[in-house]
Amino acid sequence: MAGKTSDDDRIAGLEARLADVEAHRAILDLKSVYGTLADARYTRAGPKPQAEIDEVAERMTALFTPDAVWDGGGPLGSAEGHEALRALFRAPTLDYSWHFFVKPEVRVEGDRAWGTWDVLAMMTTREGRALWMVGVEHDEYARIEGCWLHSRMKLDSQLMAPYDRGWGPRRA
Repeated sequence: MAGKTSDDDRIAGLEARLADVEAHRAILDLKSVYGTLADARYTRAGPKPQAEIDEVAERMTALFTPDAVWDGGGPLGSAEGHEALRALFRAPTLDYSWHFFVKPEVRVEGDRAWGTWDVLAMMTTREGRALWMVGVEHDEYARIEGCWLHSRMKLDSQLMAPYDRGWGPRRA
């Protein structure tokens, strides 16, 4: 009959939709684990002991493809490949951080995906300055052997403002 979908077509359509939902969910989970690990290198009193940071750095590196690029821009620097990523993650540039990744937009095409996330982070510099950081993270992902990994991460920082003065001009 014309216009009627066969059971096989319906099942194939449902399987494709389910695969898309599963990919989105896996990418959301990947980003959550990354944020948790990025912050796990610190306590409120400063960076954890190096042995603990090294363990976290290994786990963070495993969230990236072997040829991945991490680009924090400016003073945060960049790294390409597992060896450089591991070295970057082993050397925290802050005394404290707590990241919030919000408003995800994820687009999946087969084994590749792209996403943007708004980032809000509370941080304390090595000099003891408490700051708010707001930015947008532009990510690329690849599914390798059924597992979603970051293949590129680029931070576009919009502002860094002292927590006690806010980010806008003071009004009298």
